[in-house]
Amino acid sequence: MNKTDWRRVTRTVSTLDREVFSAVARTDSPVLDSVMPKVSRAADYSLLWMAIAAGMRLSRSRVTNRAAARGIGTLAVSSLVTNQIAKRVRARKRPLTEGVPLARLAKRMPTSHSFPSGHSASAAAFAIGAGMESAPIGLGLAALGGAVGFSRVATGAHYPSDVIGGFAIGAGLAVLGAKLIPPVRVPPPGRSEPLQVELPRRADGAGLVVVANPASGSGRGGEVIDEIKQKLPKAEVVRLEKDDDVEEILDKAAARGDVLGIAGGDGTVCAAAVAAMKHDVPLAVFPGGTFNHFAGDLGVGEVDDVVDAVSQGTATKVDVAYLNDKAFLNTASAGSYPEFVRIREKYEKRIGKPLAAALAGFRVMRSDPTSRVRYDGKEFEMQLLFIGNSLYEPRGFAPSLRTRLADGLLDVRILQGATAFSLAKVVGSLLTGQLSRNKRYHEIDAPEFEMEILDGAVSLARDGELGEEADRLSLRVDYRALTVYRPPYAEI
Repeated sequence: MNKTDWRRVTRTVSTLDREVFSAVARTDSPVLDSVMPKVSRAADYSLLWMAIAAGMRLSRSRVTNRAAARGIGTLAVSSLVTNQIAKRVRARKRPLTEGVPLARLAKRMPTSHSFPSGHSASAAAFAIGAGMESAPIGLGLAALGGAVGFSRVATGAHYPSDVIGGFAIGAGLAVLGAKLIPPVRVPPPGRSEPLQVELPRRADGAGLVVVANPASGSGRGGEVIDEIKQKLPKAEVVRLEKDDDVEEILDKAAARGDVLGIAGGDGTVCAAAVAAMKHDVPLAVFPGGTFNHFAGDLGVGEVDDVVDAVSQGTATKVDVAYLNDKAFLNTASAGSYPEFVRIREKYEKRIGKPLAAALAGFRVMRSDPTSRVRYDGKEFEMQLLFIGNSLYEPRGFAPSLRTRLADGLLDVRILQGATAFSLAKVVGSLLTGQLSRNKRYHEIDAPEFEMEILDGAVSLARDGELGEEADRLSLRVDYRALTVYRPPYAEI
């Protein structure tokens, strides 16, 4: 398109802008006069969207919580791009407001450039970002976002094309965000649904023996013990001391109780699961650790969730995975993956998980040695190995959660060692959400997996706990082997 054609297009858009703006201004509507200014003011400084997100975060639904987090994250990026970059590209003046009814006119007219509309960009970013995790939530928010965009025209703050431009920026960033951090894929109803198990109701905790670490979760364990004693008064609570043999105490507790309870870190929870399976008793997992990965994936966020499940007798059966015949409930790893996770977690709160994962991958691949491995007849240099008990989301090297705990599968992810050039391609794949297409990245979903380490033993880790070294990895999953209490309202 040459300059003449471009000027013709801009003149046409400008003419259409003014005509639509004037048509809205001339519309005699008490509803517009009373409603539109309130809608516009509510969205000032994104307060409307932050209030909605805060309300969503109060929900027990993990889908709703994820939608709120993604919406706010996308909004923050959109606000930065719109106000610090897009508004500086073209110095467009605000509309003339003589024709806008006084009752409808914005009381505080912005002084920044008119194009694009920051309110509209934030509205689209939040609505579509949230909608990436939950389509019904996104649909409702999109209608509200449309009202916010229209209010900016009705109150005289923007031309229609300013609003459309803002919508485009917010929507584009939401789509890009979904590429960088893929939304969680929840299996359709009827596919790998959790098994519902009915157990005896224990409203007062009778028959429950809880082993609790008061020092876990930076002291949170002590608070959990107090809550258990208050809400399940007939439960026996065993406090772990510093030099206790945890496995022995768990074994004895499972042997004498009808239900084994555990409050501690994920490594301790796994040891409790082994004891519960040995004595064929159900497990009650109280969130008393630092991260509570297993409890979170189970839908247990508070002590009250476990109390409700024990009181109502609602439980499910979950898979237990094994690495070289030693159990793990969440994840296992070999080689450099623990160091990768340490670096990623150090930076992800400051720069976000995708950038932190890319940085961690770059550092690990530059500094840590690779291991020559063989599986399925293939040999190559392995840099990172992640193993999940059941499939994790999202795909790539930033797995966060599971939508199912009993799908009978291991989630194996392998990253090969890389040269300087291929390392740059791997990092680029991480940043753009295209790692699954990189030939140095492997994903295997299977009930069993074998790998041989050809040049010496590597360190193993299970559920965040460092273990032994081994030169052969044998992995399997025991389908629905563990009965564990789960609140009836828990969802992914």
